[in-house]
Amino acid sequence: MLPPFALPLTRHLRRGGFAALLLAGSIASAPSLAQAQEFLSIKGNTVNIRAKPTTKSDIAWELINGYPVQVIAKQDDWVKVKDFEGALGWVHLPLTSSEAYYLIKSDNVNLRAGPSTKHSVVTKLSKYDIVKTLEKRDGWAKVKTAEDQEGWLLEKLGWGW
Repeated sequence: MLPPFALPLTRHLRRGGFAALLLAGSIASAPSLAQAQEFLSIKGNTVNIRAKPTTKSDIAWELINGYPVQVIAKQDDWVKVKDFEGALGWVHLPLTSSEAYYLIKSDNVNLRAGPSTKHSVVTKLSKYDIVKTLEKRDGWAKVKTAEDQEGWLLEKLGWGW
């Protein structure tokens, strides 16, 4: 059974061809690499990511609670966001949170008792698991799972903040 924060593999069901259109239309608005990355997290059980900044726009895809997204642009009370795979879309700002989360982007990630490979493994995380970020130190992130297990993972094995 997947934990409540686990990303269902079906999250991209309604993504369809909109992702390609969104990507093509967003190249001009992409921030330079020199800018600091700003992240938000999704707030709500299932939140619609839309092709344009309006509730009348087509739904590009859906994301679940805690899912981290990178901010690309802002327009009124809408935010243009990117997920870890690079797909772009718009989310209504009240449906986001400033609580930090990580999405696990690698298979079988060790969650350790401390911030080094010398520490014991507390549990293993799977690709698409979402964990709450508690602290960062020297390339490691202390996180908390949906089952309230705390531990450390290499930051590069996740995506978010």
